[in-house]
Amino acid sequence: MRYFKRIIAVLCLLHTLHSQAQVRTIVTLSSPDKQTACLIGHGPQGELRYKITYGKKTILDWSVLGLVVNDTYLLENIQVNSGALKLVKESFAWPLGEDDHIDNHYWEITLHCRPQGTSFNIIIRAYNGSIAFRYELPRNEQGTIQAELTTFELPATSTLYQYNHESVFTPTALDTFSNTCDLPATLTNAQGYLSIGEADNIHYTKAELKKGKNPNSLAITFARDKVVTFAGAYRTPWRTISCSEKAIGLHTFSQLYLKLASNPVREVPAWIKPGKLIRAQLTTQAGLDCIDFAAKHHFQYIMFDAGWYGAEFRSSSDPTQVIPAIDMPKVISYGKEKGIGVILYVNYVGLQAKLDTILPLYKQWGVAGLKFGFVDGLTQKGLSWLSQAIPKVYNHGFILNIHDNYKPTGLSRTWPSLLTQEGIRGDENSPDAFHNTVLPFTRFLAGPADFTFCYPNTTNSYSKNIKVSMAQQLALTVVNFSPLQSMLWYGKPTEYTNEEEIEFFAFVPTVWNESHYLAGEIGKNISVARRHGNTWFVGNVAGPEAFNGSLHFDFLTKKKTYTATIYEDDGNGSIRKRTLPVKRGDRMPFSIAAKGGQAMIIR
Repeated sequence: MRYFKRIIAVLCLLHTLHSQAQVRTIVTLSSPDKQTACLIGHGPQGELRYKITYGKKTILDWSVLGLVVNDTYLLENIQVNSGALKLVKESFAWPLGEDDHIDNHYWEITLHCRPQGTSFNIIIRAYNGSIAFRYELPRNEQGTIQAELTTFELPATSTLYQYNHESVFTPTALDTFSNTCDLPATLTNAQGYLSIGEADNIHYTKAELKKGKNPNSLAITFARDKVVTFAGAYRTPWRTISCSEKAIGLHTFSQLYLKLASNPVREVPAWIKPGKLIRAQLTTQAGLDCIDFAAKHHFQYIMFDAGWYGAEFRSSSDPTQVIPAIDMPKVISYGKEKGIGVILYVNYVGLQAKLDTILPLYKQWGVAGLKFGFVDGLTQKGLSWLSQAIPKVYNHGFILNIHDNYKPTGLSRTWPSLLTQEGIRGDENSPDAFHNTVLPFTRFLAGPADFTFCYPNTTNSYSKNIKVSMAQQLALTVVNFSPLQSMLWYGKPTEYTNEEEIEFFAFVPTVWNESHYLAGEIGKNISVARRHGNTWFVGNVAGPEAFNGSLHFDFLTKKKTYTATIYEDDGNGSIRKRTLPVKRGDRMPFSIAAKGGQAMIIR
């Protein structure tokens, strides 16, 4: 406890010094457009601080940098030597994303820090609108990181959209914040919108944000681990700070985590295929029925979820053995005839016991992918296990979906068969319209999420799960990005006889050539347009109140006429479909009722 008590004392001292003395700037790193800048400075005790500005605005005031390593405070009396500036300007293809090409343009500098103890580096990148930094312990030694002392000092009263794992969002005034909050965290204030995030978390712990010492400050905390262990040269995850004057401007940074990934793949292998899946009941016939449904509705996969090898949490259940009710070879063979892949769920209990056994076995069976269930995405032990499991799945040629509390930090750029993950309150957990219109400005800034859509059918309305209209469900398949989407989560294929309503699921793709956030406000509404090939899809979603606006078709190609097919609520709990001609420059007014939506295909 000795070092934790001293941390408190040191931070209290720094808080006092911050109000009494000026920080002396020693390094300034600016973005390519020179609008965003990260200033590094020395406080009166030699403590290291950083400040972020955008134009003439202060985004973060002087905030603390530092670590506690092997009981040594890498905080005070720090001498800094700056490495060479490096400009990176590249563009890479990304066929599994919201845009098929991603521009990666930034200035980078490495600061060599020499405190009275273990030396360390701070690597800083300045993007247009974003700053990213990480700590590096370059020596070949081992030990523990007892604390990360990073703080985020906001210059004004702010509202934090607090959440944890798969919880609801709670807008909280920062000066009354008493919980912890997951990353990425979104804040709003009079200056605009701020996202604090994380990238490239491979062997660290799941850090969260807690209340800092000042009224408008946040600090990094280890919510699950007391320490982080390391051996050899070691890098912490990136901390990212992105700002925008408008809520929809935050979407600009939704691919930042891919840009920050370590050892990125040069080219995505052709065998990695995105797509949609329907979940099968645990019988042979259910699997065959789902394959027929998938083939008819342009889905690419079916999935056998928990229970196909027995009770998922029992160590006696063996993921190499199929329950008698399923003839797995018959289902997989029929799927191959129809061009439909089979994905198998395996719980963490089975994964830990038999991962190295099931991967070559499932390859022999002809399985297309895996879904990991109830993994540990919270601790260093759990994340380290995942960091060796994900490349094994990739090297064996399987697509991967990780469910429950795991959240993305850009590792799909390193191992692209990791198509999606949960880490979100999806339809399984009955989100409301407020939640659905907060997600695009918060959790989806970290990367794709499997929302597990529970669309109604003629047998079941799933009223316990769905708190929004049917048209909003359709529109969310455009708004919520995931290269692998779980559709019709609780339904059986034989129950979906409402073809006019569900045809949108057949047409909508899961990856895109380009994407635009057209309008929206956090917790109120969102309008998104995305292009796949020559076809555009639009999703308009209303939050707890009506969404009245005008759709501007400025994203369309000039001198071409399109036909827009519009799917909207008919006022009687079903879908109305209509068509109209549109072209670039047209305006289409819309009025969407609270909790409603509007989906559109423009051909």
